[in-house]
Amino acid sequence: MNVVKAAPPSFCGFKPRDVESGPPATAKLGFVKVNESNAIKSLGLSCGVDVGSRGLRPIKAMEDQTVSVKTDRSAINGKNLRQMSTAGNSTNIVWHKCAVEKLDRQRLLQQKGCVIWITGLSGSGKSTVACALSQGLHLRGKLTYILDGDNVRHGLNRDLGFNAEDRAENIRRIAEVAKLFADAGIICIASLISPYRKDRDACRALFPEGDFIEVFMDVPLNICENRDPKGLYKLARAGKIKGFTGVDDPYEPPLNCEIVLQQKGRDCVSPSSMAETVISYLEEKGYLQA
Repeated sequence: MNVVKAAPPSFCGFKPRDVESGPPATAKLGFVKVNESNAIKSLGLSCGVDVGSRGLRPIKAMEDQTVSVKTDRSAINGKNLRQMSTAGNSTNIVWHKCAVEKLDRQRLLQQKGCVIWITGLSGSGKSTVACALSQGLHLRGKLTYILDGDNVRHGLNRDLGFNAEDRAENIRRIAEVAKLFADAGIICIASLISPYRKDRDACRALFPEGDFIEVFMDVPLNICENRDPKGLYKLARAGKIKGFTGVDDPYEPPLNCEIVLQQKGRDCVSPSSMAETVISYLEEKGYLQA
């Protein structure tokens, strides 16, 4: 577990082939009779042939480098289908594989997809560190995307409230989206309170080992409340917001997170420094190269 003290937030010759007959036939050595004419030139037959001379000239056989495409008619006709499955309320569904997979996308991006899950109390600096982290990785030529708790509630999760059941669904949806980003080879940064361990553990279970990196913003309640950047603590103390984490709803700190960003008392570390701690972890674990 890495620990650092935290700071207040400030911020490509194509050869026709029969696609049903398997691999293309082997290329053969042949001769072509070439007549000097503009028509031949216009047909593009001058490649590998001296069109300025008459008679037969050998054309060098070239290795066929085209990709063989096989049409799976049995699949189209509904035969030999893989076993149907059920996921939740979705029945009779089949996972469809593609030739381009996660490893291919990672090689293209020269990085490894993962999710950095930043959790902590409101006002602990999660969003500020997420932005600093995204900027630091961007400057290194790495592709990231931030899933901010409030931002996602403006669209995908706008139908959810803040009771325990809705919080769990909010976190589940964000985790599933983060999983898609990671599968795309992107470094996804999820920043949200996510107060309950069981919900965060359920998120971790969606990912291959090591691809879920939990970052705990360990900042005391009194410091978060003194910051109160959105004025939410004040509203919660006045009884205008119910079930507010830290006031009348609990926050369960991680027990085995990968990184702790900590602030105690007046000790101050900039958001960029905290972001560098996370970047160092990613470098050490090999996520910044394919």
